[in-house]
Amino acid sequence: MADRVVTADIAGAVFSIDVAVGEAVSAEQALCVLESMKMHIPVESPSAGTVAEIFVSVGDTVDEGQALVRLSI
Repeated sequence: MADRVVTADIAGAVFSIDVAVGEAVSAEQALCVLESMKMHIPVESPSAGTVAEIFVSVGDTVDEGQALVRLSI
């Protein structure tokens, strides 16, 4: 299996985390939601896989390009 790290497309705050470590996810499934400028932006899985690691917690501030979730695909 290969790993793929999903990163933030924008800077913002982590509003919610919608998956758990060990959970199987499908392509385009929401992994978490970022809040930026009072907008909620879902971060979607680029492919099907299994959540291997979550690097952030609700309330964390993230920068563009920061690692959010690692998937095993």
